[in-house]
Amino acid sequence: MDTILLLITYTITPAAILWLTSKVTFLKKIGPVLLLYLVGIILGNSGLISDDVYALQDLIVTIIIPLAIPLMLFSCDFKRWDIKNAILTLLIGAFAVITAVVAGYFIFRPLIGLDPLMGEQMNKIAGMLVGVYTGGTPNLAAIKIMLNVPNETYILIHSYDMAVSLVYLTFVLSIGIPFFRKILHYPAKNGTPEKHMPVESYDDNPYKEFFKKVNILPLLSALALSIGIFAVAGGLSLILPKSLQMVVVILSITTLGIVASFSKRVREIKTSYDAGMYLVYIFSMVVASMADLSKLNLSGGIYLLLYITFAIFFSLAIQLLLSKLFKLDADSVLISSVSLINSPPFVPLVAAAMKNRSVIITGLTVGLVGYAVGNYIGYIISLILL
Repeated sequence: MDTILLLITYTITPAAILWLTSKVTFLKKIGPVLLLYLVGIILGNSGLISDDVYALQDLIVTIIIPLAIPLMLFSCDFKRWDIKNAILTLLIGAFAVITAVVAGYFIFRPLIGLDPLMGEQMNKIAGMLVGVYTGGTPNLAAIKIMLNVPNETYILIHSYDMAVSLVYLTFVLSIGIPFFRKILHYPAKNGTPEKHMPVESYDDNPYKEFFKKVNILPLLSALALSIGIFAVAGGLSLILPKSLQMVVVILSITTLGIVASFSKRVREIKTSYDAGMYLVYIFSMVVASMADLSKLNLSGGIYLLLYITFAIFFSLAIQLLLSKLFKLDADSVLISSVSLINSPPFVPLVAAAMKNRSVIITGLTVGLVGYAVGNYIGYIISLILL
């Protein structure tokens, strides 16, 4: 496939998938990320892409997440955050995830270690799981880059993660809500807006006004600032050994993205978060198209699937016990867990099932701050377990 045509395909396919998911209910339930992975895997294993473009694909994978992370952090209003409730909820959720992943590391390491390649990457796998369950796909992708995880391993982890996360979400929407409300206290709150909103709102169709004239200049400014942050982070990394350079880049752009969010002008760029998410969609398709299905160890990865399942559901159990101890309300705890495990876009869906719109803001806040800290925590855990 011609290089220019390939770049166009990578750029416009996410838009087409987003349009389809907005029109077809079944596809909306599957979600754009999984659909883009499927499209990418089919494209990459169809024979249409020659090996000559691997360098281009690798370049896209390397630079696109460092550009996306600041864009997604710009809209966070950390100064308005309700420290007392949301921070405690986030800390309990993060602690539960770390505890579950580390416990699973020691339980499943002997089993996963039967596969020499997987066994050598166990600390990296643990770091990626901590990152994705305290943040989201951008953190999983960033830690993959920092730790130089093979594309095949990344695809396997993300594929299993999406499958188990779907089971988890089904549990929450079916019996999870009444179960949590029975164990934790449940104040009758309906629709009262909260004060610590990190973004103005969550929209089911965030790209419908993306290219309006009033939004174009602010969006270009956000992109320019993100590129500038990337350039500064890249410059800082050059003074360190090559093995640490990508780590410094990711952690630096995360820090600078948070700092930039304290500027009102930056924070009010409404399309910055959605622009960052679109880059994540492109990344999903590109990295999937780089995976060679013949190298995926699906049968040998059964213990990895069990590890991921353990990490998700054991972390939920820990979160429930600690929330009972600290007397947190059921809806805030569960919406925060969903935001950490499934990512913030799922928050409005679960809030609607709860019939409690007031928890939307808590869920979004916890999830977005999780994006900010996931890179740090995931990388640290991978070093501790080395």
